[in-house]
Amino acid sequence: MLHIVVAVIYNKNNQILIAQRAKGKHQAGKWEFPGGKVEQGESAQQALKRELDEELGIEILNAKTLVQIRHHYKELSVFLDAYTVKDWQGEAYGKEGQIIRWIDQNTLQNYSFPVANKAIFKALKDIDLNPF
Repeated sequence: MLHIVVAVIYNKNNQILIAQRAKGKHQAGKWEFPGGKVEQGESAQQALKRELDEELGIEILNAKTLVQIRHHYKELSVFLDAYTVKDWQGEAYGKEGQIIRWIDQNTLQNYSFPVANKAIFKALKDIDLNPF
């Protein structure tokens, strides 16, 4: 089972950052919350900080646990540690060439996400949308 960390990153306008999965990756072309694999010897929070720096060029100052999900796809199983990130610095951009977008939370359903993300959508409905 792959241990994956993902971040629901908010900007000052309460928009959420999403990224499109690159060709050649599992679920290529679908949208995702940025993140990646937890490496051996790394905590989930350490992995999240590393991944967001590598993918987006941002530094997390604070992340809060949102939900943990176990999901079994036909080809692999994942354990997702999802966090909300409202306190960060830098200017987010697709460091690995991926397309990113800032969107309003109520438009998430307009984008095609991997099935495991449905539990993240549900958890997002229960959090405070006015973090600033």
